[in-house]
Amino acid sequence: MTDPWQDTALPAGVRAADLLARMITEEKVAQLYSVWPGSNQTPGGDMAPMQHALSEDIDLTRLLPHGLGQLTRPFGTAPVDPAEGAARLAALQERIRSANRFRLPALAHEECLTGFTAWRATVFPTPLAWGASFDPALVKEMAAAIGASMRSVGVHQGLAPVLDVVRDPRWGRTEESIGEDPYLVATVGTAYVQGLESAGVVATLKHFAGYSASRGARNHAPASLGPRELADVILPPFEMAVREGGARSVMASYNDLDGLPAHAHRRLLTELLREEWQFTGTVVADYFGVSLLESAHGLTDSPAGAAGLALAAGVDVELPAVRCYGSGPLDEEFVDRAALRVLTQKCELGLLDPDWAAEPADSGSVDLDPPHMRALARQLAEESVVLLANGGTLPLASGVRRIAVLGPLADDPAAMLGCYTFPRHVLLDHPEVEMGVGVPTLLEALRAELPDVEFTDDPVAADVCVVAVGDRSGLFGRGTSGEGCDAADLELPEGQGELVDKTLASGTPVVLVLLSGRPYALGRWADRCAAVVQAFFAGQGGGPAVAGVLSGRVNPSGRLPVSVPRERAGQPWTYLAPPLGLRSGASNLDPTPLFPFGHGLSYTTYDWQAPSVDDTAFPTDGETTLRLTVRNTGERAGTEVVQLYLHDPVGKVARPVARLVGYARVPLEAGASAEVHFTVPADLAAYTGPDGDRIVEPGELELRLGASSAEGEVRYAVPVTLTGPERVVGRERRMRCEVRVK
Repeated sequence: MTDPWQDTALPAGVRAADLLARMITEEKVAQLYSVWPGSNQTPGGDMAPMQHALSEDIDLTRLLPHGLGQLTRPFGTAPVDPAEGAARLAALQERIRSANRFRLPALAHEECLTGFTAWRATVFPTPLAWGASFDPALVKEMAAAIGASMRSVGVHQGLAPVLDVVRDPRWGRTEESIGEDPYLVATVGTAYVQGLESAGVVATLKHFAGYSASRGARNHAPASLGPRELADVILPPFEMAVREGGARSVMASYNDLDGLPAHAHRRLLTELLREEWQFTGTVVADYFGVSLLESAHGLTDSPAGAAGLALAAGVDVELPAVRCYGSGPLDEEFVDRAALRVLTQKCELGLLDPDWAAEPADSGSVDLDPPHMRALARQLAEESVVLLANGGTLPLASGVRRIAVLGPLADDPAAMLGCYTFPRHVLLDHPEVEMGVGVPTLLEALRAELPDVEFTDDPVAADVCVVAVGDRSGLFGRGTSGEGCDAADLELPEGQGELVDKTLASGTPVVLVLLSGRPYALGRWADRCAAVVQAFFAGQGGGPAVAGVLSGRVNPSGRLPVSVPRERAGQPWTYLAPPLGLRSGASNLDPTPLFPFGHGLSYTTYDWQAPSVDDTAFPTDGETTLRLTVRNTGERAGTEVVQLYLHDPVGKVARPVARLVGYARVPLEAGASAEVHFTVPADLAAYTGPDGDRIVEPGELELRLGASSAEGEVRYAVPVTLTGPERVVGRERRMRCEVRVK
C-alpha cells in the first residue's frame, strides 16, 4: 500500500505533512541545509563572501543517511561539459537517494541572472539591460527559455531575479539590478519570475531587503533607510513578484536594517512576507548569511546560536553549505515549520513522486546555447542599447570610409559580460578553458557589420572615431563592476577619461560608446561628442547589437533604467526626489542628471496627439483610462516608449515630484500610428503616510505622459481628481497600470 506522502493524487501540503510526521529530528534538519561540492577546491578568489574561510570538507558518508535538502551549484562551480554535468548530477542524486530511508533526492539550485550560469550556456544581457529594454514580455520569454534549459539537466531552483532598486549607482551590484524605479523593477522582475516559474523552476527573489540602500554604496554595509523608503521604494518589486509572479522562494539579504540583520529579521521574513503578503514558499539564506550573524554582525557567539536566530526569524534553508543548521539542537517547532515548507516544495517539483528519475530524459546530448536562445539574447541586447546623444553622426553615413576604433574595451569580450556570467564568474580562475560561447567584441562586430570600411587606431586618419570605454566585471575587487566592486565616485575607471579627452583633441568626430555595469559621469564631454551610446553588459549578442545601432541596421529603442550624472559626485540620487531633493537655491550643488531616467533617442521621429481621458474625476477606489495616439512621422520603422508618470502636488509626507506608474513599447512602421490605452487605478497613487499606513487620499493629481522622467520631456499633463474618502490599502491593492496598444 502506498503511503500518503507518495500518493500523487493528494495535495502537496498533505503529502509533505505525512512525510514530516514519519521523520526523526535529524532527518528534518537535513532538509534545511545544502552541500557545495568542490567549493573549497576552487582556485583563485571567492565566488561568495568568505567562501574559502567558511567552506569545510564535506563528509557525505556521514551526512547522507539522514537525507539532504539541497545541492549547491553543480554546474556553476567549475567548467563541466553540459552532458557530463547532467550525468554527474544524476549519479550524485542516486547516491543521495540510496543513502536515506525515504529515497528523497536533493533540490539542486543554480545562479541564472544572465542565463544559466554554466559552461557553454547562452549568456544573456545583465538585468540593467533588461530594464533598458522596457520590455517585460521579452524578459519573460527569455526567462522561460533559461528555465527550460536548467530543468533539462536536473536543476530545480534558480537564484534570480535581483529586485534591489538602485539607490546609489556606485554600488557594485548596480549591474545586477533592473533600475532605479520600483515600478520598472517590479514589472520587469515579475515577468522574469513568471517565465522561470512557467518552466517548472523555482524563482528566488534577491535580496530581501534593503541591500541596495547601503551606506556609501558599500557591499554588505548597513542600510539606514526610513520606513517609508523601505515600504514605497524597496519592497514593492518583491510584493508584486510574490503576488503576481508566483515566486516560490525569497533570499534574505546580507545587510542589516537599522541594526537588525535581515537573516534575523522576524518582522521582515515572517510578519511581512508570510503573514501580510501570504507567501507560502521557502526563504533561503544568502551564501553564508547565517554564519555572518556570528562572524560579521555579532549577534551571537556560535554557529548554533546563528542557526537559532535565523530559523526563528524565518530562514528555512541554510545556503550554500551545512555549517550552522547542523551544529547543535534547534527549536523543534521551528524545525518542523521550515521542513514542512521544504518538503512541500519538493513535492510540488515532483521530487517525492515514486517514479521520480534522476537521469534527465535528454542528457545524452545537451545544448545549452541553441539557436532560439541565441536569437533571444541578440534581440534583448538590441532592444537594450540606449542612444543618449546624437548630433547627426549616427547612423554612420555611407560615405564613411575609415573608422578609428579605440578604447580598452573595443576588442575585449569582457565588455559584454556581467559578473554573474559564467566567463566572468568562474572562468577567470580557469584561464586554460575556452569561453564556451561566441562573444563577438565591438570591433569584430563592426568589421562584420561594415565590411567595406577600413578600420584603424589612428584618430587623425579616420572619418569617425568610436571610443569604447566602461567596465570589466568581476567579484570582490577583481573588476570595476560587480559584486564587491564598489566605486568611490562615478568617474570613468582606470583613467579612461584621459583617452576620451585625447581622442576629442584630434578633431575627428567622436562616437562615445559606454559598455558598463553602471552609469558614469559624462558631463565633461556632454557637448563635445558627436554621439553617445550606452550599453549595459549586453551579453553575447551585445557586440552585434551595438554595431547594428552604429550602422543604422538597428533603430535604437532602449531607455535609461538609471540616470546618467553630469558630475562624478553629482550623484548619488535618483529621479525619485521631492522638491528639496532637486536643484534649488538652498544648495550650490546641482544633482540634475545629464541624461534622466527614461531618456533615449531614435533614428525616426514620433508625434504624440493630445490624449483623452475617460474620467477626470474618479473615486479613491476607482480607475480611469488615458488614450494616446502615437504616429511614426519618420522614414523608417522604430519603437517609441511612452512613459506615464504620476505627480502628486500635495501629500501628508514629502512625495517625489514624479514617479513612473506605466509604460508601453509601441512598435511602428514608417507613417503608421497606434493608440495606447493606460488604465490607471487610484491605488497607484497610494503611499505610506505619517502613521505607517499605505493610503489613497482624495485630491488633485497630474498624469504626465513623457519621453523621460525629466519635466522638460513631459508631452502632456492631464489633471485628474480623486474623490471620496481616504482609503487605507493593503495587499489587495492593484499594483499595475494595465496597458494596451491597438
